[in-house]
Amino acid sequence: MGNKKDMKNVIFITNMDLGNNRNTPYHYSVKSWEEWGKQYGHIVVELSEPLIDPNRMRPNLQRHWAFDVLDHNGIEYDQVLLVDADTIIHPNAPDFFKDTEHKFVGVVNDGCYEWVNRSIEKWGDAMFPNEPKMPSWDYINTGFVIINKEKHGDFMKEVQNFYLKNIDEIQRLTKVIKAGTDQTILNYLIKQHNVDTKWFGNIWNFQDLFRKNLLHIPGHSWFSDDLHFTKSGWVYHFNAIPQNDRHVSYWMERTYKELYK
Repeated sequence: MGNKKDMKNVIFITNMDLGNNRNTPYHYSVKSWEEWGKQYGHIVVELSEPLIDPNRMRPNLQRHWAFDVLDHNGIEYDQVLLVDADTIIHPNAPDFFKDTEHKFVGVVNDGCYEWVNRSIEKWGDAMFPNEPKMPSWDYINTGFVIINKEKHGDFMKEVQNFYLKNIDEIQRLTKVIKAGTDQTILNYLIKQHNVDTKWFGNIWNFQDLFRKNLLHIPGHSWFSDDLHFTKSGWVYHFNAIPQNDRHVSYWMERTYKELYK
């Protein structure tokens, strides 16, 4: 690789069309990250084609091949943000890449703690029986993770090897546990390999907005119909929204159009 000063920081988004129209609103995510990144010289790389049959390995697991994808395409890079496609970044957000200290960066999963604790318990019992169970406040949401190849290349190979070795069991347990696929596994592997982690504040992965009473749902919400969450964070993660007329597609389109008009 070239001089680090000449290399780009990359925003890596997995956005595959699996024929179910689920990824339709995710294009707003890509657009927001592209427009935000331009002001700092960062680039977006979109993984739109599966590396492995998605019926065998879900798309969210395949993002951990980001270094391989970038190397294969001859892209020189410094740091890589692995970010979920159901996120929108505020156009005025500062450049967080400057604050990483080139460590592995994550944000605590500040959402449904029953889900988190159950996932830690069940995945730990099934796949990491010899590892201590982490507390929920020491558990990251993998929708916003920053890595760099110099420090984390070997670790990401370990992650890949774990998936490939255990993919059949992961597929089976996903249906049984019903509390995540890659997220809790990655948390256990981070602890198992003593990865030096820097914790960013939840403004960089502001998640579970419905439970925070930040999404106005007609007939349900008592507060005004505004984008209240834009006053509380920089990256908005539209996860865990219950089915209603204002689901993920609605909020992603509205947020993008109001912020980037």
